[in-house]
Amino acid sequence: MTAPYKRSRRAIAIPLGMATATALAFLPNATASAQEAAQQVAAADATSLSYVVNVRPGHGISASVKKAVAEAGGTIVTSYDQIGVIVVHSSNADFAKTMRGVHGVESAGNTRNAPLPAQSTTDVGTPKALTAQQEKAASAEAVDGQDPLEPLQWDLPAIKADKAHEKTLGSSKVTVAVIDTGVDDTHPDIAPNFDRDASVNCVSGKPDTADGAWRPTAAESPHGTHVAGEIAGAKNGVGITGVAPGVKVAGIKVATTAGYFYTEAVVCGFVWAAEHGVDVTNNSYYTDPWYFNCKDDPDQKALVDAITRASRYAEKKGAVNVAAAGNESYDLAADSITDPVSPNDGTPSDRVIDPSKCYDIPTQLPGVVTVAATGAKGIKSSFSNYGLGVIDIAAPGGDSTRYQTPAPPATSGLILGPLPGGTWGYMAGTSMATPHVAGVAALIKSTHPHAPAALVKALLYAEADATPCTDPYDIDSDGKVDAVCEGPKNYNGFYGWGTADALDAVTK
Repeated sequence: MTAPYKRSRRAIAIPLGMATATALAFLPNATASAQEAAQQVAAADATSLSYVVNVRPGHGISASVKKAVAEAGGTIVTSYDQIGVIVVHSSNADFAKTMRGVHGVESAGNTRNAPLPAQSTTDVGTPKALTAQQEKAASAEAVDGQDPLEPLQWDLPAIKADKAHEKTLGSSKVTVAVIDTGVDDTHPDIAPNFDRDASVNCVSGKPDTADGAWRPTAAESPHGTHVAGEIAGAKNGVGITGVAPGVKVAGIKVATTAGYFYTEAVVCGFVWAAEHGVDVTNNSYYTDPWYFNCKDDPDQKALVDAITRASRYAEKKGAVNVAAAGNESYDLAADSITDPVSPNDGTPSDRVIDPSKCYDIPTQLPGVVTVAATGAKGIKSSFSNYGLGVIDIAAPGGDSTRYQTPAPPATSGLILGPLPGGTWGYMAGTSMATPHVAGVAALIKSTHPHAPAALVKALLYAEADATPCTDPYDIDSDGKVDAVCEGPKNYNGFYGWGTADALDAVTK
């Protein structure tokens, strides 16, 4: 199995054996203002950490809490009064502990372990880019009505998206926000459907609306661009086709250059989506630095509280929040899991956690649609997390071609999508499964424009194709069971309510 994507842990890194200078070229105005702001913050806060302080929602910051923040050595960066979350920087190591004793403060905790900005970096891997010869071969296979690279997209017929497109491509009145590493809106497969008004840079925890601030730089992951194209790649005679090629897609950038998704940025992302009419949010990441956040730890509890408030607020405002299950082959319904990577911006150590009490956020939060990945043969991807009562639905996320080989003319078991700079390449992971579900949710919203988030989710589950447990599950055919699926055909630990169905989304 390929190595996991180290930062978001929702995509699989595929080694690249060819140059991708074009794909990783600098994009115009890409996050320039955000980077300048971050540098200014770094100069002022060289030893500071970032914190969230959670108070009663809807009443603003009381004078007493403001005074307490200042007296504890904190500086308020911004506040989200709608949900009662305050973002603070402080170099006082006891800041959170002090604030937890302040009247009116419900929880408080540090969002990171490294000084601002995060000092730890990890190569997230590079997608496998298409060669000119592969593009030419795919174009030769395309039939009337198909985009040139669509013959390589085995994932579209796997969820009947190709049949759905004969009915509708989705409504331009529906917007899906990609809360991720940034989106290259200049890409020819994304530009026609990009929603600039719903796009923003939230990396600092405070919205930056400068033009292009949502774009990734050359030093940053192409992850968000790939995800955006999977959702809404335009059906325009160029490249690939998205699951919902008629809907709008927005970029909400929340990952640092080093690839960290910190709480204050994620909170900003959900609140921004809520305030800007977003219908679906795609969340192919976990919130750093803890893979699992245990509520018996006061710092981690504050992070769970903050993002729970933010994601619920987005859903209350009409957004369906879709999140990736993760790529570690964990049984999220097990009695215990050993987490060896947390905190990933400090000194990680093996810790045994109970996943019913320690949460992967936003994946395990109430109301969030949790997505497992399947491969080209329609069974659980070798890397995908699973768990009865945790997984809600499954969709194509790709797998090693050796384990699950697609039918011709497709040649790779991975998922094809756009890369920054106007090219295309393969990636795999529950990161790639999630946008398929987000796209189907967008098609449901297009078909039922007045449906609230709860109804869209109900239809998403009801219209899914029931998929029975794969038993025994021996993905590498070595005679050993690799994972155990529990539950009946219509609701189990591998596939939840079943595999997403785009055709039913536009016909029922």
